[in-house]
Amino acid sequence: MSTPASLDLPEGARRTTVETSRGAFAALEAWPAAGPCELGTALLVPGYTGSKEDFLAILGELAAGGRRVVAMDLRGQYQTPGPDDPDAYDPGELGKDVAAVAAATETAHLLGHSFGGLVVREAILGGCAPASLTLLSSGPAALPGPRADELRFFLNYADGVAPAALAAKVADFWHGAVKPQTVAAGVPAEILAFLEERMLANNPTALVTMGTHLLRAEDKTAALASCEVPAFVLYGEDDNAWPPAQQADMAERLSAERSCIPAAGHNPNVEAPATTAHALTTFWETIEGPGSDFYSSVSPSQDRRAGAAAWPSGQDRW
Repeated sequence: MSTPASLDLPEGARRTTVETSRGAFAALEAWPAAGPCELGTALLVPGYTGSKEDFLAILGELAAGGRRVVAMDLRGQYQTPGPDDPDAYDPGELGKDVAAVAAATETAHLLGHSFGGLVVREAILGGCAPASLTLLSSGPAALPGPRADELRFFLNYADGVAPAALAAKVADFWHGAVKPQTVAAGVPAEILAFLEERMLANNPTALVTMGTHLLRAEDKTAALASCEVPAFVLYGEDDNAWPPAQQADMAERLSAERSCIPAAGHNPNVEAPATTAHALTTFWETIEGPGSDFYSSVSPSQDRRAGAAAWPSGQDRW
């Protein structure tokens, strides 16, 4: 579970809702606190049991360079409602959701963290064509190792439970297993309260179905490479989900840029936010830089160099 260090919104950020052809999605949106918004929008997609708040530590720094940054909740995740239908949480369906949010926000740079990486992969394979793709602490296939064992423990705990009783089962798991570990880790009371609120707000069918897909994901690296979207594979040197060597191999197979963040684990966006934001900004600016076809490919409404206002017309900052 990704644990934010702070819940404070950075300057220039607000909570919002993105309306799309596939429904409404809760989001955080950050714009440059000062100066024009000239660069392409970035869309950040969280992982399993995570939420848009996982990116709070990097939102402001990513936006400061002159771009709009949007972090979303997936369907059934925290503040975005979802149905009690397992089919709604198939990665292909979640990928369609992400593609719809990307279209609504005119996204140029698409990022997926952990399970979110598997989801954005489905968006690309389904025809979404951003200027770039970043896989942050995500792997080519099913989650391996001890983290997979932990997930199986939860899924076994919830196995066979009737849908009507599943929410209570998730609550029991939180109070009996996860919360004591979180308290023992010394997580501050404010963050602990947020983690509990988020866990219990998740659609329980979404938790079970996403977790199941996370353990069964197929390797689609070759198909993703054939889409020819410029890619960046970014991970911590101490990642305990997908091994760093596996992520490095995936980067090679994708012909992707790659960076390993020192002294970070599975959540470099929280554990090393300055380094993570710098790596992302450098990659995105390379995609947008001199000699690229980025600005010739965006629509006029996307081209902030044309002098568009830093805040959308008729929209409140906060």
